[in-house]
Amino acid sequence: MNTIISATHLSAGYGHQCIIKDQNIAVQDGVVTGLIGPNGSGKSTLLNVLNGFETPMSGEVMLQGHPLLQLSAKKRAQKVAFLAQHPVAPDGITVHELVSFGRYCHSHGFRWLNPKDRNSVAQAIQTVHLTDYRDHLVADLSGGQRQRAFIAMTLAQDSPIMMLDEPTTYLDLTNQLETLALLRVLNRQYHKTVVLVLHDLNQAAYYCDQLICMFDGTVKAVGAPEDVITPALLRQEFHVSADIVYDNDEHRPQLTNCHPLAAVVNS
Repeated sequence: MNTIISATHLSAGYGHQCIIKDQNIAVQDGVVTGLIGPNGSGKSTLLNVLNGFETPMSGEVMLQGHPLLQLSAKKRAQKVAFLAQHPVAPDGITVHELVSFGRYCHSHGFRWLNPKDRNSVAQAIQTVHLTDYRDHLVADLSGGQRQRAFIAMTLAQDSPIMMLDEPTTYLDLTNQLETLALLRVLNRQYHKTVVLVLHDLNQAAYYCDQLICMFDGTVKAVGAPEDVITPALLRQEFHVSADIVYDNDEHRPQLTNCHPLAAVVNS
């Protein structure tokens, strides 16, 4: 399997605070990759550096074999569509207008939507099942519908890579699962490489093909879910004990009987 994004000797952070510490990272092409780890482990920082939103302190990120930061912001957006953890739509904007923003990276000068743009927008809205809501205000949508509208905006970019920072935050369980199932469809049927930050380990193990586990700014484990989600990793990095069972269809690990370790409870 080919590597689509790689980082060598990567260090990154904010101000003088180094969060990612001299790490080598590879994201596989054509799969769903989940970034997992405890709060403050560096997942969102890593995602922001891999998509060019943040500049690393040292090291280099390569996108399809080319230095990421040598690309203009518009060229990067043509390669990587990024959805932040708390996206905000302008007041008074409709679903169609929001999704149309995804075409900005393909615009030239003052020209706005051409026939290809309009087709991409319509297809993106249809793919996330919001065709009946295209003229509704984003502010009037439910939480799950709003998230699908933002995913449609990233889909309209026609970028081969989609990166999402905690896309299930604030969603109820049904909408969490529907969002993750949609991202899997975008990977399987639309051949998108998907990289996302997730906190729920069961969801990460079920919906992702590759997991990268972070702890204190370092990569602790990389691989298929069944190779990463182990009793030892759960104890050492998440400070929990759990039984691990395997999904019958895809042999994905799932956690049951989870308990914090006694040392954590008593600290």
